[in-house]
This record gives sequence, structure tokens and C-alpha cells, in this order.
Amino acid sequence: MQVSDTEWSSKEKKIAQEAFNKAYKREVDALIKVIRHQASEIVELEDMWRLHDFLSARRHELDGKYDYRYSALIFVFSKLVKDGWLHLDELEGLDKDKLAKISVLLRM
Repeated sequence: MQVSDTEWSSKEKKIAQEAFNKAYKREVDALIKVIRHQASEIVELEDMWRLHDFLSARRHELDGKYDYRYSALIFVFSKLVKDGWLHLDELEGLDKDKLAKISVLLRM
């Protein structure tokens, strides 16, 4: 599937940025909720280090997942939809070929 040479119109760039930001905010908000809960249960030093390790792993995961290069967005969006952070209808307005590629990746 060739996506690296995909062109994005200014309208599509706006839709993509809004969808990307929504998904990121949803995931970060969910993560904050988990962190607050875990932090409230810290009793011993080991609990704190466990939270630190969790945060480090999640930061690495988020930094890798949220890649806003246009050459990667088709893959990013399919992953975000698959993971439940984004809904396919939030990508409405993108070119039909882009939506078809995202849909194919969802089935993989």
C-alpha cells in the first residue's frame, strides 16, 4: 500500500489535525485518570518506582503512536480508530482513497 506520496489538501490537513488532536486529548485524558488513581494508591517507595516505570513506558508509546507526518497519518489514523481513540466518522471529508486505505488497514 503506497501512502508516502499521498497529497493532502488544505481542507484535509485541517480535518486531519482536528481528528489527531481529538484522539490525543482523549488518550491523554484517560491516561491522567489512570495516573491519578495509581498515584492515590502509592504507599511504599516501590509503588512510586512502579508508577515511574509505567509513565516512562506510556510516554514512549505515545511519542511513537502520535506521528503527525503526512506520510504516516493513514497508518496513525487506522491505529487510533482500531484502539478506540478516534472514530472513522471523525475523518469524514478526507479523500475517498485515504478513507479506503484506512478501512483496509482496520481489517488487518
